[in-house]
Amino acid sequence: MESIGMAAFEPATMLAEDWRDGLFLGRIETPEGPSPVLVSNGVLHDMSRVAPTASQLVADRAFDAAAGRALGELGGDAGWPKLLSPVDLQCVKAAGVTFAVSALERVIEERARGDFARAAEFRAGLEARIGGGIRGVKPGSAEAMALKDALIEEGVWSQYLEVAIGPDAEIFTKSPVLSTVGWGADVGIRSDSSWNNPEPEIAILADSHGEPVGATLGNDVNLRDFEGRSALLLGKAKDNNASCSLGPFVRLFDDSFTMDDVRAAEVDLLIEGEDGYVLKGHSSMDQISRDPVDLVTQAMSEHHYPDGYILFLGTLFAPTQDRDEPGRGFTHKVGDVVTISTPKLGRLVNRVVHSKSAPAWTLGITGLFQNLHARGLIAA
Repeated sequence: MESIGMAAFEPATMLAEDWRDGLFLGRIETPEGPSPVLVSNGVLHDMSRVAPTASQLVADRAFDAAAGRALGELGGDAGWPKLLSPVDLQCVKAAGVTFAVSALERVIEERARGDFARAAEFRAGLEARIGGGIRGVKPGSAEAMALKDALIEEGVWSQYLEVAIGPDAEIFTKSPVLSTVGWGADVGIRSDSSWNNPEPEIAILADSHGEPVGATLGNDVNLRDFEGRSALLLGKAKDNNASCSLGPFVRLFDDSFTMDDVRAAEVDLLIEGEDGYVLKGHSSMDQISRDPVDLVTQAMSEHHYPDGYILFLGTLFAPTQDRDEPGRGFTHKVGDVVTISTPKLGRLVNRVVHSKSAPAWTLGITGLFQNLHARGLIAA
């Protein structure tokens, strides 16, 4: 059915600009079940006989695509297979409040108690009082602690400012293992949310030792009204059916793509509504207040993730553009098409629905291993 944003779902538009030069990890749906794949020199390779899961592929550093089964060039002999989220058994973590703008917006949500109608009255005053200060300090530094003391004295301190400029980053679990969705899938918002937004981010894939191995795009869908009422509602704000998308592929670090490319990335956001509404946003990763490697390290902490983890790095984007009437700001409507893009990682495209209307998440860990065993990919 033709509708606004349909062009965004053309598979050829998903790829990085230099996709024939990089090495990409992903997962596809096959008639037998999900399979990890590598894209090397533009050719798609099924790696399921080398390693049955993306997690195992990373653990073994089995990145020699020639060891897999060549399916052909993407869009050529290989066609355009159905893409799944590029991760499977990895834990899905996220870092919050890593940009000054997002820190201010979290404080605004808190002050407005999750009521979008009250947000505008707090925004201008708060930006004037602490916007410049929070942008100019390194988290955890002596200058940051001095700013904290001053803000406490002024009565504008917040738990969100603690993780914005304090020594410890906010790291939380975004969604369960295997629950993420990929390019082209529906993303879900709760039907009882009236103030929500996408969070366009870069996510770093790390192995079980906390070593970064690659990066991808992600949408950390967020319910601002829930989290704004109480930070203790973060789980309900973040973890819902189809509320986390990743993809299209993880670009593995090599000579053509390094962590410095992540640090310098420019991430664009486009929201196209069926009502004709269009919103454009932009995040410059060089404005992040904590280095990506530091965030990956803090996510690892003293914990051990035997199947590795993927970490959302946070977003500069904080949607304040009015949608329906002055002062109401932005919130999603069902049917919105969300496109997140950056040249080195490609484009992640999803359509917004209510979580209860999104396809049910049914293939859990038990089901996955039953499937892999039935296919002869793992022993009994």
